[in-house]
Amino acid sequence: MAARHDVSVIEPDSDRAASDEQTWRHDAPIDVRIEPLQDVAGLETSWKELEERATRSFYLSWLWIGTWLKHLPRGAQPHVLVARISGRTVGLAIVCQRTVWSFGPQGRARWLLNETGDARFDRLFIEYNGILAERALVAPVTAACLDALAHSLSVSDELVLSGIDLNFETVASRAAGGAGLLTEVRAADVARWVDFTKIREKSGDYRASLGRSTRQAVNRAIRLYAERGPVQFRVMETTAEALAAFDVLAGFHQSRWGSKGSFANPGFRPFHEDLIARGVPVGAIRISRTLAGEQTIGVLYNFVHDGHVLNYQSGFLYEPDGRLKPGLVSHVLSIEDSMLRGEYGYDFLAGFARHKSQLANAEHAMTWSVIGRDTLERRIEARIRRAKQALGQLLRKQMNGRTAALPTGHDDGRSPQAVQGP
Repeated sequence: MAARHDVSVIEPDSDRAASDEQTWRHDAPIDVRIEPLQDVAGLETSWKELEERATRSFYLSWLWIGTWLKHLPRGAQPHVLVARISGRTVGLAIVCQRTVWSFGPQGRARWLLNETGDARFDRLFIEYNGILAERALVAPVTAACLDALAHSLSVSDELVLSGIDLNFETVASRAAGGAGLLTEVRAADVARWVDFTKIREKSGDYRASLGRSTRQAVNRAIRLYAERGPVQFRVMETTAEALAAFDVLAGFHQSRWGSKGSFANPGFRPFHEDLIARGVPVGAIRISRTLAGEQTIGVLYNFVHDGHVLNYQSGFLYEPDGRLKPGLVSHVLSIEDSMLRGEYGYDFLAGFARHKSQLANAEHAMTWSVIGRDTLERRIEARIRRAKQALGQLLRKQMNGRTAALPTGHDDGRSPQAVQGP
């Protein structure tokens, strides 16, 4: 991948702020460079400064990116993708290089946007992925960066774009086509979420908006739990409380999923303990307990960003009595708490789980895509991958016929992505 690629800027949005109008010329080129990361402290300063001028997801905040960089596994090769206009930074992202082998004696370079290429470490699972870009210049900066990345790929290289929305995918496909490359969508999913605007436009009562059977199940479970004592929803206010609750979550989670769960990844817990310690004091991490009397029946680990709550991980006390619904009760109480705070939505993130369909009223589409040249090697890999996916689906159906019972998405910290292996 080349160290530098310059791209002429495209026409920006017509509603660009006046200050941006004064500091940016229509004919000014967007200078895009891809360089090895050497100065993390300097990058932190640049990233945080750009954040103030950007509309971005939680996963593009320095809280996530900075913590992620601190915990990179051995062998990771992070590079900084930086876009500038007249010397002013207007776009930033991390791209990591990893050499992979499939057929033949020679490896090839795999470049990943805000991921490492280490399959276990990347089970941290990035969504709403993209490029941190100045608010008024998102479209031209994104296009310029993707164009630079696409044109920098050699014959055998590929670019992995995980957890991107459809707008980003469209721009990426356009950039790939311009460079004579193909875009392959290797996985597609939706992030189901609760749009509070829809609730507030009606009665404002979230529980009343649920389907009859779901509402009855939640209310019945709460009555049964109340026999043990008051049902309470408590947000952990201090870092110490949050870390203690996270420990309870880990115990619940491992008892249910064992070696298939998120905590089987040795890098998972240290990363999130660090993220929690950094995020709780600034209100970006919200960990809660649901209690029946003095007994914790559920723990939710959520991100809070731009008035939205993102449910990243959870752990519940499951009991033989199927009428007890610790997950449904915990999420409903968390959603009602979020609405009382005046927030705008509650996002379950990608991956299928029955409760997401029961509780959500909206969804965002996401894809996991790869850009590269149409080679015989890649065609063979695609056939093998499709065969593995078909076999996996068949085996899951034969096991119990109920895909809802299988760990998917953030039920166990895993993603639907299948873009790293052949």
